Amino acid sequence: MPHTPKKVDLNYPIPAEVSRVTSTLRTAGFEMYLVGGCVRDILQGRKPKDWDATTNAKPEQIQALFEDTFYENDYGTVGIVSETEDETLRVVEVTPYRTEGAYTDKRRPDSVSFHAKLEDDLQRRDFTINAIAYDDSKGHLIDPYKGQEDIKDKVLRTVGDPYDRFHEDALRIVRAVRLAADLGFTVNIETQEAIVKTAGNLKDIAMERIRDEFSKMVMSANPMIGVVMCEKLGLLDYIAPDIKRGIGVEQNGDHIYTVWEHNLRALQHSADRNWPLHVRLAALFHDVSKPETRRWSDDKKDWTFYGHDVVGGRVAKKALTHLKYSKKIVDVVSTLVRYHLFFSDIEKITLSAVRRIVRGVGPENVWDLMKVRACDRIGMGRPKETPYRLRKYESMIEEAMRAPVSVGMLKIDGAKVMEVTRETPGPKLGFMLHALLEEVLDAPENNTEAFLVKRTLELAKLPIDELKKLGEAGKEKKEEAEEAELAVIRKRHGVK
Repeated sequence: MPHTPKKVDLNYPIPAEVSRVTSTLRTAGFEMYLVGGCVRDILQGRKPKDWDATTNAKPEQIQALFEDTFYENDYGTVGIVSETEDETLRVVEVTPYRTEGAYTDKRRPDSVSFHAKLEDDLQRRDFTINAIAYDDSKGHLIDPYKGQEDIKDKVLRTVGDPYDRFHEDALRIVRAVRLAADLGFTVNIETQEAIVKTAGNLKDIAMERIRDEFSKMVMSANPMIGVVMCEKLGLLDYIAPDIKRGIGVEQNGDHIYTVWEHNLRALQHSADRNWPLHVRLAALFHDVSKPETRRWSDDKKDWTFYGHDVVGGRVAKKALTHLKYSKKIVDVVSTLVRYHLFFSDIEKITLSAVRRIVRGVGPENVWDLMKVRACDRIGMGRPKETPYRLRKYESMIEEAMRAPVSVGMLKIDGAKVMEVTRETPGPKLGFMLHALLEEVLDAPENNTEAFLVKRTLELAKLPIDELKKLGEAGKEKKEEAEEAELAVIRKRHGVK
């Protein structure tokens, strides 16, 4: 199909470091076009995340024109590293025009040829919205498959026969759903039908590649739509089948949604708040095991789900391990799922119980646990404002995690005091420690072993009555300091 350049005004300033790459190749006598996602994003008025280009230059010719490049693939793609105006580094990926042989393994072409024209290169691409080339020097768009119309209509369709595209690379099946969710597009009927009929080819795709597309879907603006599409088109069986078990499973009176919809709404809230991947995955999986733990209670006249948090932690760990997530992601998500049911009556919960929660989930994860709890709440259809109970928990967590204002914070302990003073265990030992605490509260810089040992020797010479007064003063100061610190924390959270 011969291409017909069309003059357009995209009204988008191409970054200088990208223009340097395109102009360098053109000056050397080669054709050069921006292509793929960056052109699609510009046409949508979105800021491109990545910059890709295509040219009739061969890989070795591209590399010869630039100082800092890398070329470590079978597809001819050369990464060109450029410095941006703010002195960060940007990689522009330049791929020669190419044609491809058959995809016998449903993953990659058996052969690649760089003896091709622009038309051949655009013809091999996955979706029409990614098969648009842009000559930024002339303002020319090459759009042989009407990708601009599909962008305008918010429709995703393949270049040519969808069955051919999906048999070539089955990962395009998941990518279609991911792009539709990310861009807010629908998938046209022919493409949907082809996805349903070729979904089984995903079993031949490396799980790491599926995981990467699934992660991008979860990290999109509309992950709920993406997961729903995966289920309707038969893809979830090959990605995260455990999530499907919540479809149609009714919950108890506190919930207005099924387990399936509840988990999806929790996931969507995490995206609306722009929270990180591990929080989003925990939100999606937090009630994954409600179906197998659901029991009818004659006493409560309702469903119960005892132990779904514990079972869910194990199921999430197995599911994410199967998806080849890193051990760090698997561990933190399964822990967040395991401990997501930490709420109880704030009038009965103790600070020691909160400390156990912090110890169980880890201080580094406790605030993410609160995020998952917020997702759980919104997933139940509750109001979005932070309720008093949630604020109270935040306050108690901060109290539990603060540095203790006690003798335990001293850089000297009872054993050391006995060693340097030859004192035996008894009231005098406690008086000395609290007297030392009073001095540290007044002057934190004195909390060193050298100063405290010297001061201990001085205190040991005092009569016990005088030492007792100093110790009791230290206790009172400690309580005042503790109350003042807690008052600040509670005021910040708006609780008593």
